Amino acid sequence: MQSSLRLFAALTLAACASAPSPRAAESWTEAEQARYLGPLQANVRSTAGSATGTRGAVTVAYNAYAARAGLDVLQRGGNAMDAALTTAITQVATTAGAPVSYFGIMSLVYYDAKSGRIATMWAGWRTLRGETSPLTIPGAVTLNSDGEALGTVPHGRTALVGGFMKGVESAHRRFGRLPFRALFAPAIRVADQGMPVHATLAHQFELRAKDLARLPATRAALLKPDGSPWQVGDTLRQPALAATLRRIAADGADCMYKGPWGARLVAAVQADGGVMTMDDLALYDVIWSDPTRATVGDIELAVPGAPNAGGLALIEAQQMGVAAGITRLGHWSRNAESLRRAALATQGYVLDYFPPDARAQLFPGIDFSDRARLTGEHGQALWTALEAGKLPISLAKQPPRHSDDVVVIDGEGNMAAITHSINCVYWGKTAINVDGISIGDPASFQQAAVARAGAGQPLPDPTETGLVLKNGTPILAFASMGSGLHQRTFQGLLNVFGFGMSVDEAIDAADFFLPAYSAKDSGYVLPVIAGRFPKDVLDGAGVRYREITLDRARLGGEGVWVAISRDPKTGLLRAGSHNRNNSAALAW
Repeated sequence: MQSSLRLFAALTLAACASAPSPRAAESWTEAEQARYLGPLQANVRSTAGSATGTRGAVTVAYNAYAARAGLDVLQRGGNAMDAALTTAITQVATTAGAPVSYFGIMSLVYYDAKSGRIATMWAGWRTLRGETSPLTIPGAVTLNSDGEALGTVPHGRTALVGGFMKGVESAHRRFGRLPFRALFAPAIRVADQGMPVHATLAHQFELRAKDLARLPATRAALLKPDGSPWQVGDTLRQPALAATLRRIAADGADCMYKGPWGARLVAAVQADGGVMTMDDLALYDVIWSDPTRATVGDIELAVPGAPNAGGLALIEAQQMGVAAGITRLGHWSRNAESLRRAALATQGYVLDYFPPDARAQLFPGIDFSDRARLTGEHGQALWTALEAGKLPISLAKQPPRHSDDVVVIDGEGNMAAITHSINCVYWGKTAINVDGISIGDPASFQQAAVARAGAGQPLPDPTETGLVLKNGTPILAFASMGSGLHQRTFQGLLNVFGFGMSVDEAIDAADFFLPAYSAKDSGYVLPVIAGRFPKDVLDGAGVRYREITLDRARLGGEGVWVAISRDPKTGLLRAGSHNRNNSAALAW
């Protein structure tokens, strides 16, 4: 471990020779690394993480160790982009590529304090040029008796081209300060020297053991030498991944997209019946754009531009929240009518999955152009229609959205918000692993979306990541994930800017999850955590509800929202992390 610490110190301190050095920088000691990689990674929170400071802050949805790696980057002179990318890279290593992947997707919003500009980056899925019949791509989402997503049949056609590592490289090139290779040091340390397997990771290995044993390369990378799944307390090492990360750190993302790694990926996908080629990889690029911006009440929201789709849905819902008068009624955890309206306002997002003609037929006279959806007038019109009973019904199963979030603000006021994901069941039903990197099967449940996008095109993603501005100044950065990310983002923003909560108070406030359509009940059922809402509020809302236990939250449609606020007068940062897992909020 000492050699790893010396390596990380050498890489980052070399960069600091030309970068501002924070005063009295703390040292991430070996003992602290062990504490974060052991007990804090295994910890399951029951309240939001919270931290305050003025020189930098980091928060994550999952993986406390990764958050501490990001804070260390800030303490060694890196900026918000360096810290956010380091954190995201480390999150993949600490989860063994199950919910997030180096060949997954990424959405980024970044505020550059020096120039005052906001940039957004899409590094999502691109469809394959040789896929001529996307609606016949095999696969679907299936659930076991516990409600966990399993998938159906493994097939190479379910693979798409992910942009995570291209995004890391492009974002660092534009805004990073430390050397590129420094971003990988904590992840390499985890992969090389190993990490204790905690209960959540052990459960994922057990759940997917049969699929992980299907291919020799995956079996060697992710199962014990005897082929059995890793157990709690075991030390998991990922030597193949460590070697791959060293190559990427030295040679850049092209060694994946244009080099031998890519050739091995293509061979593995084609061996499973897929149509991926080296051209699909070599021609991939990220998309930088100006943010989509809209004024909602007295705040301004800045979210990813096209081809991201989640930002529009976020703004539309916030406009409906204003039209519904939710804040005048009081919080949805105390007022039944407020709960009914909040639940209804967050259902409009399903219209994104309707064909335009069907949407126009359901809501005649309402303009659903991108420009219109940003306005309060559209929010009022759509809210009025939903109140009149024109609630659309989604018949599709909710796709799995295993992901992670990172939000960082540094002492200079630079802000980074990232959501990244494997966007499928853990490791994908195919469970292809190339030199330690997991390859998901996101097309297994997105056949219609792939068909709409066309061959070789970007696939819009529903992530809701962004910044909040007041009087033109960014004052909050946020990111969200999970099947209920839309509901959680809606509630988080209203909690802060409608009800005056701090970010951690907003996360700890009683929340409702993604409503699920129930054929048995002939309508939507609203999941909530048992005991968080008074019975008279639930009964008085006039909507069907289901109370679930805390340990069932992730499978019950929960969303995750993390954020950092910044006081523009004092520079005080306040970070809040998720309240139901191994998250962390750190500051100095």
